[in-house]
Amino acid sequence: MVQSRQSTLAALCLLLALATSVAAENTKSFQVQVTGTGRPILLIPGLASSGDTWTTTVAHLGGRFTCHVLTLAGFAGTAPIDGPLFLTVRRDLAAYIREHHLDRPIVVGHSLGGMLAMALAADHPDLVGPVVLVDAMPFLAGPNLQVRNTEAARPVVAKIETYMSSMTQKQWDAYATSGASTRYMVTSARDAETLVAWSAATDRQTLTRALVEAYSVDLRADIANISTPVLALGTWRGWHDQLAASKIDVPKEAFMGSFAEQFARLPRLHFALHDSARHFIMWDDPAWFFGQIDAFLADPIAATRDRGFDVQ
Repeated sequence: MVQSRQSTLAALCLLLALATSVAAENTKSFQVQVTGTGRPILLIPGLASSGDTWTTTVAHLGGRFTCHVLTLAGFAGTAPIDGPLFLTVRRDLAAYIREHHLDRPIVVGHSLGGMLAMALAADHPDLVGPVVLVDAMPFLAGPNLQVRNTEAARPVVAKIETYMSSMTQKQWDAYATSGASTRYMVTSARDAETLVAWSAATDRQTLTRALVEAYSVDLRADIANISTPVLALGTWRGWHDQLAASKIDVPKEAFMGSFAEQFARLPRLHFALHDSARHFIMWDDPAWFFGQIDAFLADPIAATRDRGFDVQ
């Protein structure tokens, strides 16, 4: 009887420990799936996106790298956290690298994930290796809201937050499933359906808060601290069509100039623009995307001797 009670107590203690472990894990600002072997590489998806953003990228890189694929808390069906997402992830990324003893991992970020990659590399220039930015800018509000600084963006961002917060749940669900926020991000109908599903599964408060944070961050001065080589991949068609829908006409030369200005303080950069792919370049033109990454990772220092803004 005593042995039975001890076994039961041990089992209860184990269950309690497991429950505590799961609860602690759920307070993390991102989930991580690790596959592959070789040099570590962190892959950070964008707003309301799943780590599945990188499925084809992992398939391409997995034989040469250990891929740490993130999904940010509250996005695409994951559990949300309280408080700011961008600032929390920005802090937790450095802790993750240290806790797992990752030796100067390569960091790849898409959109919001690219902003986080820049923030991480600027905050901890000795902690990360080469950085790849996929359709990401240091100051997102610049082209999207047509403003020069965060002060000018503040009233516009406040209106966006008020509007999104005032929507009824029915209105929110209808908006999330309409594809209105993602229609210019991909070319294929199947990929568009994936983005709609992720948006619908994303926590409403997290999405609102993260969007407000993204438009309130200006990393243009911070990136001067980044010492590692950076590859920035941009798209023309997706941005052009999105701005055109808002009756904003930006010539291609001016668009390239905007990228050049945004990255002016980044010491070691190579920029490449895709004319026809949209925001999810890795889906729209994987051959071009993988070619750019492979060439960069083969010799990051040589790649950044040319900044890539010759279209101006």
